[in-house]
Amino acid sequence: MSYARIVTVHAQAGKVDEVVKIYHDSIVPAIKGQKGYKGCRLFIDRATNKGVSVTRWASREDLEATEASGVYQAQVAKLAGLLAGAPEREAYEIAVEDE
Repeated sequence: MSYARIVTVHAQAGKVDEVVKIYHDSIVPAIKGQKGYKGCRLFIDRATNKGVSVTRWASREDLEATEASGVYQAQVAKLAGLLAGAPEREAYEIAVEDE
């Protein structure tokens, strides 16, 4: 059974490209080495400056370990000056998965 962390952010106007660059160049490499990491996606709506990050984890324990260790918080901090508000974070069991 896999788990996903879904984080919704709202970038400041004109900052979407910077958010995407930091996610790609810094956040992805930082989380790739974490135990249980299974992949990620970043969805962007440029019309609303909204972004949705979905990271997949092998277990709930692996997902939660990234929060307990401070890894999650360190990655969110990389975007702090670019966001219009605090990120919204949710975690789900992945009930159906097909690639």
